Amino acid sequence: MRPFSYERVATPAEAANAAARTQGAKFIAGGTNLLDLMKLEIEAPTHLIDVNDIGLDRIEPTAEGGLRIGALVRNTDLAADKRVRKDYALLSRALLAGASGQLRNKATTAGNLLQRTRCPYFYDTNQPCNKRKPGSGCAAIGGYSRQLGVIGTSEACIATNPSDMAIAMRALDATVETVKPDGATRAIPIAEFHRLPGDTPHIETVLEPGELITAATLPAPVGGTHIYHKVRDRASYAFALVSVGAIIQRDGSGRVAVGGIAHKPWRIEAAEAAMPRGAKAVAEWLLAGARPTHDNAFKLTLVERTLGAVLAQVRG
Repeated sequence: MRPFSYERVATPAEAANAAARTQGAKFIAGGTNLLDLMKLEIEAPTHLIDVNDIGLDRIEPTAEGGLRIGALVRNTDLAADKRVRKDYALLSRALLAGASGQLRNKATTAGNLLQRTRCPYFYDTNQPCNKRKPGSGCAAIGGYSRQLGVIGTSEACIATNPSDMAIAMRALDATVETVKPDGATRAIPIAEFHRLPGDTPHIETVLEPGELITAATLPAPVGGTHIYHKVRDRASYAFALVSVGAIIQRDGSGRVAVGGIAHKPWRIEAAEAAMPRGAKAVAEWLLAGARPTHDNAFKLTLVERTLGAVLAQVRG
């Protein structure tokens, strides 16, 4: 691990200002992803800004009937919250499908949204990776790619987003609230928050330098049956090959977001009009333009079958 300086801050504005002051600074809360990356020298921040004491650890109702989830709410607390379990069960189930109990006790809402890919070539510093070192190439293209992306990929990157929570947030139409170093705030729809790789896969979100996530806001509940179905190589503590987060209404309409297949949570609203016609019709829309590799072409069938299992569960 390389040397770095460290400071604790007391307010969100203080945190953003500290990040703007020091080139190479990073925010740290639970550290469940960042510290691992620092040990491997994939991340080498010059300065760590500890944001644990800035008061963003509450879940509060909004005037619109939704919930405002502070950036520092721990995954365990969020999954167990009675309001979340009652009205946003998809979010609770997605969180419980991720990581382990010990990690969920430390991991935060903002940190989960900012998780970096688990592509094996990203983690192997002996391999070229445009996400780790822009312009170096992508060893995953032409390499072993079973767990990697099949849609929304580019010639520069085929990595996937690893977050279970982000899939639920996308299906629930969450909004990400932030503050910038100059004090300006903004609200970013979750659909716009994560970027596709294009030619700059190292730029994973629309956040600007020094911009701090302060909360994720959920709109008023939409009802329906909430299901999170995750297919993985092990029964626990494994990232998704394919995951489906769905909210299905009594008339067969609904929402669906898919994980494990793209650089961002994958939701195509136009596909949801096909929900009453079944999984095959939805999958055709969701996966239009897919470019799988030899190793991961099975994911196209797996998306359809996982969605089919979700719909069958709703029908009983």
